[in-house]
Amino acid sequence: MVQRTAGQWVEQAGPGEPGVYAEQLIIGAAASGPPTLLVEVPHGADEAAHYTALAAQLRGPFPAQLEHFFFVNTDVGAHAVGLAVARGLVAADPRRSARVLRCLIPRTFIDCNRVVEAPAGDLQAGGLTAAMAPYVTDPADQALLHGLHARYAAAASAAVDAVCAAGGLVLTPHTYAPRTVGISAVDANIVENLHACYAPERVESWPLRPEVDLITETPDGRDLSPPGLAAALIAAYAEVGLSAVRGGTYSLHPATAACASAQRWPGRLLCLELRRDLLVERWTPFSPMQAAPDAVARLSGPLIQALHAALSARGV
Repeated sequence: MVQRTAGQWVEQAGPGEPGVYAEQLIIGAAASGPPTLLVEVPHGADEAAHYTALAAQLRGPFPAQLEHFFFVNTDVGAHAVGLAVARGLVAADPRRSARVLRCLIPRTFIDCNRVVEAPAGDLQAGGLTAAMAPYVTDPADQALLHGLHARYAAAASAAVDAVCAAGGLVLTPHTYAPRTVGISAVDANIVENLHACYAPERVESWPLRPEVDLITETPDGRDLSPPGLAAALIAAYAEVGLSAVRGGTYSLHPATAACASAQRWPGRLLCLELRRDLLVERWTPFSPMQAAPDAVARLSGPLIQALHAALSARGV
């Protein structure tokens, strides 16, 4: 399907791969070169249909009500914000084109923002979960999920390299739950433990996360983000009444695919977390949520402003 909007761009679906990833191309009305912005959304499987489609292919067994873990842990709104940013940047300069890559593999089963071989100790030190959930025990399920992960990783890596080789930038948006709850490990008891953490008498005892967290530095303090972009975003978010910080919750950990891309292309990739309760129509942790258009516009506006300046400074 092709959609034209205000004469500023042509939007079309890329080839993608069913069940692995979808892609959209935003082609500026005056564009003549390749895309110079990639929005890569490794946790883009944020709809109930994404979960049920993959769950139907797996043999299990899995914890009861595992979909509750999916709903509370999936990055609702990340793709919506990323797409809004891509459209906004092309509208700001119709000589540009952008590419949006959306992973369709729910992280409930395997996390496509993880390096599969990452040691468990390193993950725990960084506050991260493993690539494959430990409750995935069936060998056939493991093989299927590893195959899906490899196919997405190859597509994402190729897309990053193509855009960066053209002189462009990469945005990797995530959204996270509003509070850091007391879950020490993801295991077969994850649903029961989450229910306990979100009990009405306990939920507000957990620390509130930053509204916007810019994930720019590795654990050893190397800043791999585009120069000056974090400072510009902190100022731009303040203008709309939102607080942005650097590394408030996570670092750009070597166990993440985003870090691997940033190490290949230093100064080209920005990874960030947006607090999900600021994006959805209503925060309902154990049931489906949708991003609200007004909230998407508010959270994407500062990104459009800062990335437009950064791309313009690069001449793309």
